[in-house]
Amino acid sequence: MHRAAEDRSEVVERAGESSTLVSTDPSTGKKVWSGPIGDAAAEVAAARAAWPAWAAHSQAYRTEALRRFANVVRKKETQFAELIAHETGKPLWETKTEVAAVVNKVEISVEAYGERTPQRKLEAAMTNRIAVRHKPHGVLAVLGPYNFPAHLPNGHIVPALIAGNAVVFKPSEKTPASGAFLVECYREAGVPDDVVRLLIGGPEQGRSLAGQPGIDGLLFTGSARVGMALHRQFAETPQKILALELGGNNPLVVWHAKDIESAAAIAVQSAYLSAGQRCTAARRLIVEDGKHEPLIEAMQKLIERLIVDEPFAEPQPFMGPVIDLAAADHVQEQWLNLMMKGAKPLCRLDRPAKDKPFLTPALIDVTDVRDRPDEEIFGPVLQVIRVKDFDAAIAEANNTRFGLAASLIGGSPEMYDTFWANVRAGVINWNKPTNGAPSNAPFGGIGMSGNHRPSAFYAADYCAYPVTSSEADRARATIAHGLRDPNLEEE
Repeated sequence: MHRAAEDRSEVVERAGESSTLVSTDPSTGKKVWSGPIGDAAAEVAAARAAWPAWAAHSQAYRTEALRRFANVVRKKETQFAELIAHETGKPLWETKTEVAAVVNKVEISVEAYGERTPQRKLEAAMTNRIAVRHKPHGVLAVLGPYNFPAHLPNGHIVPALIAGNAVVFKPSEKTPASGAFLVECYREAGVPDDVVRLLIGGPEQGRSLAGQPGIDGLLFTGSARVGMALHRQFAETPQKILALELGGNNPLVVWHAKDIESAAAIAVQSAYLSAGQRCTAARRLIVEDGKHEPLIEAMQKLIERLIVDEPFAEPQPFMGPVIDLAAADHVQEQWLNLMMKGAKPLCRLDRPAKDKPFLTPALIDVTDVRDRPDEEIFGPVLQVIRVKDFDAAIAEANNTRFGLAASLIGGSPEMYDTFWANVRAGVINWNKPTNGAPSNAPFGGIGMSGNHRPSAFYAADYCAYPVTSSEADRARATIAHGLRDPNLEEE
């Protein structure tokens, strides 16, 4: 096994007191980018100074700036997609869809802001009015993940800017080049440099940013472990908004599916897209015991055909490597732990090259494993669980502390209604993959998958706060009760 110290995200060149973060291509090991590690306090101070002027502009002004940003990204689509592919190892076809999502996020966020934070004025008695309007928080910190290094942090940044906030964005230390490219697109579009600040660094810089007194909130996408730490850190600062978008141990239930081939394709897509590095990826496949063999056989045949290769290979691969050697090691350790507990491999997890983080898609039956770990295996591993009836399938789907995504393949409309009503998750699909969440709808989970701050279309909710005003053109007031009569003499 490779030690964590050999993880590519830990490669740091030091020169005196300064340091540089280096990013490499996980599929080749070649250097992609390097840049100096930043100072959280300085970045927050710059954003703090720039925020009032940005907030003072009209929403129309800010929206126009964001539309220019979308045009810049659109023009750089190929360059941006190739960079993300180099830095994450994801296939080029997939990174092109990510860049498209970055572009589309602007108009979706404009629509969402208008719908979720509208201005309202209600007439009251005696020419009084009740007004409801929204204000930006101020300076928001954004901590981005490595699996979608442009789309997911951009899903926080765009609505935050439309609302009038300034942003300090720290990309994952594993994908700093993609984060830097994203910020340059904002600047090229004319968004003031200090309104979107870039903080390069690792966990230390992330902790420092989260603890800065000058931020008014933090928007985070990442692991449940880090999310819990942030929740504890923010426990004593209730005045600061905290939006957590975390992972999941997501169930995919296949029940009485009429089209086995389609069910197998949906299961494979749910489990192995992005090498399983999606928070919505299916982690547990729940099937009816004794009637599961045709599905498993169809999946095995399909898994054998999946191409695992570097992102620019021809033909294009279905999936690339996981993000780095340490991540590959960790997934292998989780796989071996299941094996040691008695799980039965159906498609083995292999490591074709020990010096690269490529993993083959794996399928493992864990039905007879006692004390199955309720954890997110962030890689291409799907666990099969056989149950006796549909009630047991629902119970097993809920047998997790997470609650992000769930999907039912097959079944009747009545069964789906039962599934939807009883499964605890923020994204519940029918005859669709677990990782099919639209950007024009809210996205978020319950349990350990978030803190009830859904993103995507509902991101506007945590980027501005409502202000209620009672208003009148002139002051009119009397005190009707509790006053002494001025005409009565005191005895």
